[in-house]
Amino acid sequence: MPRSAKKSRRLVADGRVYMWSLRHSHRHGGSGSVGCVHTLTLNPRPAGTGGALRIVFVAGPGRFVPGGAPFGSGDVGYVRGASLNLHEPGAVRALLDAASDRGWVPGPGETRAVEVDGWALLEVAAAGRDGGGDGHTGGL
Repeated sequence: MPRSAKKSRRLVADGRVYMWSLRHSHRHGGSGSVGCVHTLTLNPRPAGTGGALRIVFVAGPGRFVPGGAPFGSGDVGYVRGASLNLHEPGAVRALLDAASDRGWVPGPGETRAVEVDGWALLEVAAAGRDGGGDGHTGGL
């Protein structure tokens, strides 16, 4: 039976547990145009051990954030460059590592979510995922 797209998934990284989910939405621009958005949310567990990390990918020139065919629903990337599928645990781990390397650490008692531009993390995460970068190689 296929898993529910709305149900959070479990990820263990460096001994810490996170529940993560991916959502697709749309943003309306001033001209009425619609842009696709993927938001990857990681919630540290147990509750109360830190606020959520939201990694947001907004479609734009030279960037794709499709809502489906011909790409996968979780794909994000540059038209001529790095890409990831946000439904893959390894891609989520690579983005978490990239955010951590840039200073994001869940703080005990912190309840505020932190929102990060996913495009600032994509190339590092994709390189780490391919084994070609300095990204972490820890398991899931």
